[in-house]
Amino acid sequence: MKALLKLALVALLIALPLGADAKRIKDLSSIQGVRDNQLIGYGLVVGLDGSGDMTTQTPFTIQSIVNMLTQMGVNIPPASVLQTMLKNVAAVMVTATLPPFARPGQPIDVTVSSIGNAMSLVGGTLLMTPLKGADGQVYAMAQGNLLVGGIGAGAKGSKVVVNHLSVGRIPSGATVERAVAMPLGQGEFVNLELNDTDFTTASLIAEAINHDLSKGKPIAAPLDGRTIQVRAPEGTSRVEFISRLQNLQVDTGQSEAKVIINARTGSVVMNQNVTLDECAVAHGNLTVVISTENQVSQPAPLSEGQTVETGQATVDIKADKGGLIALKKGVSLNEVVKALNGIGATPQDLLSILQSMKSAGALHADLEII
Repeated sequence: MKALLKLALVALLIALPLGADAKRIKDLSSIQGVRDNQLIGYGLVVGLDGSGDMTTQTPFTIQSIVNMLTQMGVNIPPASVLQTMLKNVAAVMVTATLPPFARPGQPIDVTVSSIGNAMSLVGGTLLMTPLKGADGQVYAMAQGNLLVGGIGAGAKGSKVVVNHLSVGRIPSGATVERAVAMPLGQGEFVNLELNDTDFTTASLIAEAINHDLSKGKPIAAPLDGRTIQVRAPEGTSRVEFISRLQNLQVDTGQSEAKVIINARTGSVVMNQNVTLDECAVAHGNLTVVISTENQVSQPAPLSEGQTVETGQATVDIKADKGGLIALKKGVSLNEVVKALNGIGATPQDLLSILQSMKSAGALHADLEII
């Protein structure tokens, strides 16, 4: 009897479909309207050890210094005199990210980047810089000592540089001065936006929300392949509701088959859903080398001729032997990689092979070139 029960259990487990990996809704989507905002500002870094802008080539640095000192009531010499004196100042752009629900007084990190020809920002101090949003309003003020992750040294034309010296960061270097209104949903609804458009995943998320959070009446419905509309309670209880919603586990649908090709670096990345139809692949390399040897032709003595420079060109053509391999229909990603390596395909060769296979209709995947 026990043997029959074990056999029935094994048969049941085999018959059950294998589910996809469960993921949190928080990792698959975001709340519509809850977003970061980019800030930017122009400022000056002072206190550099002679590594600032060459002000004869960066007139905007001189203009900024003159404007700043004039506002402070300082009588300054003509700009032409300052151009030969200032070596410890650099003009910079300051960037920061304003997180959602940031309130006045909250510190945020800033990145400081040179826009002139300063050699290094090491040891510099950023002067008070207003940071503006896309609407032109000031949302934060930045100031502080720069942290540059590098060093540099040089003498008489020789130098050693470790890392990048013209960009630095100031942890908690800006203070938020203005909050951005960010309501959690409109009216009685909150919209979830998927990170990647997928109708299957949108349907599965709505089903999971209705199963775990609704009280008999459905509260979630997919509007399209990217947006799920959810009816949420009003007031402070909405925050608790969203917290529970984002931590629900969902078995997502399989992602679309995709091949990513980086033509600049030769990188090729394929996901596990890439398959092939039966095809044959052959690939060989044709190399043409042209070399020129310069020669000088001297005239005979007393011939009143002229010395002539001539060139002798040599052309060498080399064709590498290409391998031919047959790929079966429906092979897995691992078999695809092993088969292409079997014919000696390099990453650069894969760029051409995969594009040709896609054109022939043998590659079942979206080919994306970045």
